[in-house]
Amino acid sequence: MNILSALILNIDTALPEASICIARGGRSIGMAENNEQQDHAAWIHLAIASLLQETGCALQELDAIAVTGGPGSYTGLRVGLSTAKGFCFTLQKPLIVENTLKVMAVAAANIHPREDEVLFCPMVDARRMEVFTAIYSPQLEALLSPRAIVLDDTWLDHFPLEKEVLFFGNGSSKFRLMNIAGTRHRFSNIQSHAGHLAILADELFRDKKFEDLATAVPFYGKEFYTPAQK
Repeated sequence: MNILSALILNIDTALPEASICIARGGRSIGMAENNEQQDHAAWIHLAIASLLQETGCALQELDAIAVTGGPGSYTGLRVGLSTAKGFCFTLQKPLIVENTLKVMAVAAANIHPREDEVLFCPMVDARRMEVFTAIYSPQLEALLSPRAIVLDDTWLDHFPLEKEVLFFGNGSSKFRLMNIAGTRHRFSNIQSHAGHLAILADELFRDKKFEDLATAVPFYGKEFYTPAQK
């Protein structure tokens, strides 16, 4: 195995649009997507088998399995992690788990790589006026760690930010409708996929940051924060 060109299967079923990606050295060599959220469990194994065939890769050649661990859909997170764990156990390969919000931030950074004045705020819809969110710098440093927030007209005041903030993700529409983001903030329809997970997974593989198969669980984000909590 060449650690500089690790072959990794990446699984992202955390959000309504699921995707899988086989990547070498963090670069996708094949991807499949599914837009039917209720069908992720039935879709994923057949999709992986098909993608392996299309790319000419064998399961035994994989160096690791990576998965988005949450926040996201409860069912989607369970599907993704259980699938990843199953392959890791069977193949005796390491498991890599990354936060959904950071994967989303990678998608934004790929589109705005030189906009150093822009911060990235991915939002995943929770329920009512709640979202899972975080704020990242262009270098993907977490300025606001991943957490659940109840949106109101003051929540952003508790996190003073001097730079423009880009809001995106399926939870950002609720905040946009509140019309309180301010003139220095904007919204985007950026969408992430398993190819963005692959970039982070390759870094984690090189740093040997693996999860324990027995103890790895999804990040459901059940504990909700009030805006005053940092």
